[in-house]
Amino acid sequence: MELFDNHKKLFTTATLLFLLLTLFVAILPAINNQQRNRPLPNAKILTEAEMKGKAIYISNGCVACHTQQVRNVDMDKIWGSRPSIAADYAAIHRTDIWRNTATLMGTERTGPDLTDIGTRQPGKEWNLVHLFNPRIVVKESIMPAYPWLFTIKSEPSDSDVVVNVPAAYLKNKEGKLVATKEALYLLAYLQSLKQTKLPEGNPIPEFLYKKAVKQADNNQAQEPELDGKALYTASCQSCHQENGEGLPGAFPALKGSPVVMSDNLELYVDIIMNGYDARPEFGIMSPIGTNLEWTEKEVAAIINYERTSWGNNGKKVSPDEIKKIMDLLKLKTAAQ
Repeated sequence: MELFDNHKKLFTTATLLFLLLTLFVAILPAINNQQRNRPLPNAKILTEAEMKGKAIYISNGCVACHTQQVRNVDMDKIWGSRPSIAADYAAIHRTDIWRNTATLMGTERTGPDLTDIGTRQPGKEWNLVHLFNPRIVVKESIMPAYPWLFTIKSEPSDSDVVVNVPAAYLKNKEGKLVATKEALYLLAYLQSLKQTKLPEGNPIPEFLYKKAVKQADNNQAQEPELDGKALYTASCQSCHQENGEGLPGAFPALKGSPVVMSDNLELYVDIIMNGYDARPEFGIMSPIGTNLEWTEKEVAAIINYERTSWGNNGKKVSPDEIKKIMDLLKLKTAAQ
């Protein structure tokens, strides 16, 4: 054929074919996706500080070990209230004119998924300590430390954010550990990572491959008993530690705690559900129970575990007791 004998016609035809395929395979589908996919109506736009934190997150390689995608399998239920959908990523654009969008969804989950980390772990103190040296709060962590995001000052100013860490981790340096602007930007980005709720009336995607529920002898579904230790490990241990002794200057001990051992259940439940400000002795505890939408069953399981561990010998509680207190707290909050 003449086409194959004439190199000008051959390369011209090949180029036109390549451009035509690119148009139909890549460009038109991408435009179609942009027209069809929009951010959810109540999705929040990142602030300037959060955008800077996102750039630091990318530049420090966090995308290599952390995902931001809740898969639709039951094992991913701990990372978010629902599986991720296309609209969750519709507001992510190119980094700049020269660089394409960073793969924030991640390619490998070496560390926990961060889709909803702003809900699961929003505390400023915990995040900054964790960034400085993850082993301080999670001994088994393999995450690298980021000490260059912090500096040591002998006389911090009133505007400085001081991070309380054990003296042993400061390598005998005198002064206070202070978070740099870069650390605070990264903190702002991490705190912004909250899974957006779907609009009212929209069906929520289901998690697949759920564990089978045990059947009782009368063929009625038997509700599985909640594991207080597992709940504590997933949601409380990173601050209060496996041994319940907390972290001096940062997170209070639950071992022998007067709050844990007291008969004042209302205060105990209020702290779990609505958080607590213990400054200046300790950092602010986030409303972990409310953030994770715990019911009276989760709260009772947590309380019973904490009251019977590390030498504590407190009285166990029932979900019914906790429900009455939670209803009372809701009424008090509504009245304020």
